Amino acid sequence: MSRQSKIVATLGPASSSPEVLARMIAAGVDVVRLNFSHGSAQDQIDRATLVRETARQAGKEVAIMADLQGPKIRVGKFEGGKTMLEAGQSFVLDAASAQPGNQERVGLDYKELPRDVRPGDTLLLNDGLIVLRVDAVRGDAVHTTVKIGGELSNNKGINKQGGGLTAPALTAKDMEDIKTALAFQCDFLAVSFPKSATDMEMARQLANVAGEPWRHKPALIAKIERSEAIPVLEAILKASDGIMVARGDLAVEVGNAAVPALQKRMIRMARELDKIAITATQMMESMITNPVPTRAEVSDVANAVLDGTDAVMLSAETALGKYPVETIEQMVAIALEAEAADDVTLETDFANKRFGRIDQSIAMGALFTAHHLGCKAILALTESGSTALWMSRHNVKVPIYGLTAQVASQRRMTLYRNVQPLLMPSFEDRDTALAQAERLLVERGALRPGDTYAITCGEPMGYPGGTNMLKVCRVA
Repeated sequence: MSRQSKIVATLGPASSSPEVLARMIAAGVDVVRLNFSHGSAQDQIDRATLVRETARQAGKEVAIMADLQGPKIRVGKFEGGKTMLEAGQSFVLDAASAQPGNQERVGLDYKELPRDVRPGDTLLLNDGLIVLRVDAVRGDAVHTTVKIGGELSNNKGINKQGGGLTAPALTAKDMEDIKTALAFQCDFLAVSFPKSATDMEMARQLANVAGEPWRHKPALIAKIERSEAIPVLEAILKASDGIMVARGDLAVEVGNAAVPALQKRMIRMARELDKIAITATQMMESMITNPVPTRAEVSDVANAVLDGTDAVMLSAETALGKYPVETIEQMVAIALEAEAADDVTLETDFANKRFGRIDQSIAMGALFTAHHLGCKAILALTESGSTALWMSRHNVKVPIYGLTAQVASQRRMTLYRNVQPLLMPSFEDRDTALAQAERLLVERGALRPGDTYAITCGEPMGYPGGTNMLKVCRVA
């Protein structure tokens, strides 16, 4: 069995050389993430060029995800770069201050904080390691008492327990970064801190306009990081192509204990709505400095795979860590073991399922038929990739191959669980296309003489959404 779940790896100083990136791709990276929180526009363009060229040399299509920074909800800078806060002391967050901070007060990058908080609110800084209680708001100054102290350094993040910060999801920087990302035709655009479907709809409009010169429309990924997103999760999902379970900021806002159940709920909802799910944050954190993961990290990755996530994501592990290639190798091994233990529940999945579209019904029929006949593969001839996406929402032990003439569709399918995307020339004649598809899989060693496989396509050929045929074949 080939690996079903996909791996997203973040590019950074530890992985920006052609040699390291080539090894990462060989180890199993499917999507490379460019973090727009760091670097200039030209840096991102150069990295995208590196990814495309390295993937081309490796003979593998690797997609690019542009991850927008989102609003900077952060403290300012300190004298000497940091300070130490003690439990019980007073500390002021001053939106009007332009001076370097000290142990008594610090300025704010997020100027709206005094309007967003009330006495009694709890603020969490530096991913929740420092906890402040709001005592009073006086003009532009938020007066607090330190409940849990520690070292606080420049530009650390601020979260409000329970949510409620009004910062918009898309900043002026994000809008410029969308133009940069579409200039190199990013395949996925990740939007940070969306609170509603409207945030995603606005991002889609901006991306579609920016991509119009190339007739390119990226898939949109909503990063679920705010507590406000949870009650409207379904609406956000419907306005997106997928979600990222971004467990860092989300955990700070809703509490660590709430995140595992939310992760399972989000992945389940994404699959039910035919959307992509990515699980992220601290999956292999110890491998930033250690050559092997902890047992807890192994269980974390395996559980995300068993939950049905499409992809697991690495951040600092590959951007800054000492062992970027080894981290990917470990993640591949964990995913394969978890997938081997996963159960097939097609009968249960289909028990109350209703299909209103012919192409979706064909996709489901191909899954059911291939599973019960013991087919070696499912071949989906697809223009947009939708047929392969629908198939990938259900767990089967049969590899799915998405065959398309569109490079954009091929790259988008790199993130679909249990789908291996392949580029194939477009044919107007159905029989020629079917013969070419079989030939391609035989050449790759995925099919051998005597093997049975299921294949879907649309007739007439070449129209998105036109899949209307399922055929079971045996290799001569």
